[in-house]
Amino acid sequence: MGRMNSFPDTDKPEKPSLFRRALALLVIIAIVALVLRVAIGLIIGIFWVIVAVAAIVAVIWALNTLL
Repeated sequence: MGRMNSFPDTDKPEKPSLFRRALALLVIIAIVALVLRVAIGLIIGIFWVIVAVAAIVAVIWALNTLL
């Protein structure tokens, strides 16, 4: 015969409450938004450094061409 279990729900772990799952989802969304914001800020910062270097190189080239 099959195994008799006096605790039928011990095989499956209990799911967290709806509130805890919603809170976990909000935490994940907040972390993803923060990481995206930092990544985009880093990319924009690198872009502006490249623009500044290109502007300096352009000024040096223009001065060497004129003088």
